[in-house]
Amino acid sequence: MTDTRQPVVFIHGLWLHATSWQPWIDLFESAGYAPIAPGWPGIPDTVKGARDNPESIADHGIDDVTKHYAAIIETLPQPPILIGHSFGGMIAEKLLGENRAAAAIGIDAAQIKGVLPLPLSALRATLPVFKNPANRHRAVSLTADQFRYAFGNALTPDESDALYEQWVIPAPGKPLFEAAAANFSAHSPAAVETGNNDRGPLLLVMGGRDHTVPEAVTKATFKQYRDSTAVTELLEFPDRGHSLTIDAGWRGVAEACLSWLGRKTE
Repeated sequence: MTDTRQPVVFIHGLWLHATSWQPWIDLFESAGYAPIAPGWPGIPDTVKGARDNPESIADHGIDDVTKHYAAIIETLPQPPILIGHSFGGMIAEKLLGENRAAAAIGIDAAQIKGVLPLPLSALRATLPVFKNPANRHRAVSLTADQFRYAFGNALTPDESDALYEQWVIPAPGKPLFEAAAANFSAHSPAAVETGNNDRGPLLLVMGGRDHTVPEAVTKATFKQYRDSTAVTELLEFPDRGHSLTIDAGWRGVAEACLSWLGRKTE
């Protein structure tokens, strides 16, 4: 029997394993969707496997990841809804701009080409990668303290440390170097078709206390879409940090996304 449910593809960002989406998958499945959460190219299927094999994760850039998910989308019975966090949010924006999706939600999405603000907190959060130029071709791990600053600053130390132990994996440095150079490159992989009038609706979600993708970045991203007549909306969770998809408050974010999709895609 053909599955007629609307596909949803969850796209993780740097340092979180794809299995961190499991609570979202369960919620969206109960709401009648057909959700999946494939990992980035080269990332093993388990957190332990990813931690044990960082070399398989290294040196994958934005174009590699975009093509990887585009190939997955081609296997689906209809264009999916894309929901991405951090760099996964940027990938979702790129694929939506290419008309490969019915709609997209970018949660604390990484900055795209054309976005200029670079807050100090974002520099500090990404310093573990940028402190060594050779990290462009490596997979880089975070310490628990670095994760607490970049992701868990709005949480108790105990909750942040527990999330670190449960979900954190090494991440390729290449996408960060590509995004940092985006505004100096004519053909940057961080470019998005923000002027597309024919794409599906887009929701940008931001955490007001996010150190890694501060609200100034998300608001500047929103402005990049000002020349498009397609639906583009902004939603803020003022007291949340970069961990908002995996911490104890994840359900409130997920239910807000479900509510928005119900209004914009039915």
